[in-house]
Amino acid sequence: MGQNPSEPSGATLPTTAPRFDGPVYDPALDDDRLRRQLGRVSNLMRDGRWRTLYEIAETTGDPQTSISAQIRHLRKPRFGGYIAEKRRRTTQGGTWEYRLLAGGYGARA
Repeated sequence: MGQNPSEPSGATLPTTAPRFDGPVYDPALDDDRLRRQLGRVSNLMRDGRWRTLYEIAETTGDPQTSISAQIRHLRKPRFGGYIAEKRRRTTQGGTWEYRLLAGGYGARA
């Protein structure tokens, strides 16, 4: 699989293969794609800045639904155990923004 042009050349991928799972997960078809996607989202979000799914997608080139799934993965201990926080961008409207913080399991996202 070719490298995503928006993927940083020094993208940090997990050193051991994360254990993705699910009823339709096929390691031969999905593992490389999901590991790269997880690396792009993790690399961007580890700075602790608040971002909307749209803003993350603009930077990583990944679909917003996939980004949301990767943020949920990053909360799990086997994917780093990050604290994933979310909040409304404004008091009016339905735009949410997210950030990752080191440490902790079971945060709100």
